[in-house]
Amino acid sequence: QVQLVESGGGLVQAGGSLRLSCAASGRTFSPYAMGWFRQAPGKEREFVAAINWSIGITYTADSVKGRFTISRDNAKNTVYLQMNSLKPEDTAVYYCAAAGRPIATRGYEYDYWGQGTRVTVSS
Repeated sequence: QVQLVESGGGLVQAGGSLRLSCAASGRTFSPYAMGWFRQAPGKEREFVAAINWSIGITYTADSVKGRFTISRDNAKNTVYLQMNSLKPEDTAVYYCAAAGRPIATRGYEYDYWGQGTRVTVSS
């Protein structure tokens, strides 16, 4: 079993930055993939970024590429999502997830989910 706890969400003005954290506990994470997804009101859940826990290879959605960066700290069992140049359309609840495979970009590939952290970007 894997437990995931997100933090770092909040209210920020357009153009600002936030860093989300996801603390993982439970069984070992290698060769897990860790991912970030988001869901805006009235919209479907959307893939944001993923990272392989062991080797650090990353995938980032085109909608956030160049603005968002996923990273991990193996010693702290924590994955981060650095969000820069935020836009009002980035407003959503952001979820951290863990998958039992080396890399994953689709929601159904993930086995464990956090409770989510809300990000609101004002214009």
